[in-house]
Amino acid sequence: MIRIIVPIVILALLMGAGLLILRNPPELNRRGPVKTPQTLVETVKIRPRDYQVIVNSYGSAQPRTQSMVVSQVSGQIINIDQKFRPGGFFKQGDKLVDIDSRDYDANVNIAEASLMDALQAEAQELARSEQARIDWQRLSAPDEKPSALALREPQLQAAKARVLSARSTLTKAKLDLERTKIVAPFAGRVLQQLVDLGQVVSNGAQLAEIYATDLVEVRLPLRNTDLDFVDLPEEESTHRPIVEISSELGGKRKWLGEIVRTEGAIDETSRQLHVIAQIKDPFRTKGSSERPLKIGEYVTAEISGRVLKGATVIPSKTIYQNTYVYIVKDSLLFRKEIEIAWQNGVDAVITTGVEIGDELVTTPLGQVTSGTSARIAGKPEKGVGRSVNQREGVGK
Repeated sequence: MIRIIVPIVILALLMGAGLLILRNPPELNRRGPVKTPQTLVETVKIRPRDYQVIVNSYGSAQPRTQSMVVSQVSGQIINIDQKFRPGGFFKQGDKLVDIDSRDYDANVNIAEASLMDALQAEAQELARSEQARIDWQRLSAPDEKPSALALREPQLQAAKARVLSARSTLTKAKLDLERTKIVAPFAGRVLQQLVDLGQVVSNGAQLAEIYATDLVEVRLPLRNTDLDFVDLPEEESTHRPIVEISSELGGKRKWLGEIVRTEGAIDETSRQLHVIAQIKDPFRTKGSSERPLKIGEYVTAEISGRVLKGATVIPSKTIYQNTYVYIVKDSLLFRKEIEIAWQNGVDAVITTGVEIGDELVTTPLGQVTSGTSARIAGKPEKGVGRSVNQREGVGK
């Protein structure tokens, strides 16, 4: 009996379960399309603009005029002005050094006496020559011409020559006396003092090294890639690019100068062309309280180059390996090969590779495959159904 009931119960349960399933079929859980992760990037839209090229360079400050003060007479130094010390400023015509002048005073007196003797001899000879002419006219025939010797012309010329020599000797003696006072040939500064009080110097002895303070020059090298973007002054050119000179020594300081000339040859060591910048009043001598520029001080320079009209300029930091950039188009990243016309540490002027209106990626990415899904910061995220590379078939 039990053997008959058990199968019937199991069959009834199975039929009830089947009926329940038929009346309540399972619902299919349909999911939406899978979203591919999007790279969040920041971009800047490329637009044409007029761009002022600024060429960076460096150098050291050097005086335009630098010379050695040399004694033109010999003697003992009896006085040195306080300006005649290393770093001392002086004006043109200032007396710097006195050399004992007593010997030269005596030479002037001797030369004056010799000149007076020569003048007296010339006057006597002139009177004799005139008397000889009168005597010749009185004693000779009317048509007879006197010789030069008869009129004492050679003696008169010799007397005049002695006067000329005496005058020259006096002039030289006065010049030597004047040279016992060493005066500044220009407004400047003492770089190095080589003699001191009481020292005996000879003719031609070096006394000090000085330089002019009106102008300072800086020799600036230019990269070969910069030459086409700066209007360099040549012999017949009046254009002088403006240059801003900066120094970090003792705090940030700046001077404005001009590129005044271009060197005539490429430097054999660096294989670069150098230009010369001049700075006016570099030592702040006209009432400024700032520390003056030092000779030999290292400076940096920013040279104003050409203005490029409608240039395509992008940040240098967006360029990878100096050959390519990334742009965003239709929520995808694309790698673009570019050509750089000019570049500094901040900006790069591009000739080909990107177009006006492109969204240039400024976020550092490294190596990213072209076609990667991306979202621009500040714009809403767009969902995508499947992998971009599967949908579009985009390679690197």
